[in-house]
Amino acid sequence: METKQTLEALAALAQETRLAVFRLLVEAGLEGMSAGDIARQLAVPHNTMSSHLGILARAGLVTSRRESRSVIYAADYAGVRGLIAFLLQDCCKGRPEICAPLLDAALAPAAARCCPPSAMPEV
Repeated sequence: METKQTLEALAALAQETRLAVFRLLVEAGLEGMSAGDIARQLAVPHNTMSSHLGILARAGLVTSRRESRSVIYAADYAGVRGLIAFLLQDCCKGRPEICAPLLDAALAPAAARCCPPSAMPEV
């Protein structure tokens, strides 16, 4: 991940509704949720939700797919891993083992809830 892409991802998450959407999609796992269900669950107008989802998608934090008449959104785990890797790429002056517990603590609980190890994409 490049600096510009990282800044776009962090800016996307620096807004209350988009952060709530992202966390909801992480909770939903690989199945994701329809845009309408996301809007209803967070009590956000559909047109406003569409804008938020577009910003998250451009930032590489969510993906979308069409299923019949619905657009299903899901957290983009590869994008999230890329963001975390960028933030920690120079961890502890070339001693990544120091950051390993941080990554394990941050990623393992969420991954265990939603994604089996074979489903987690490599970065």
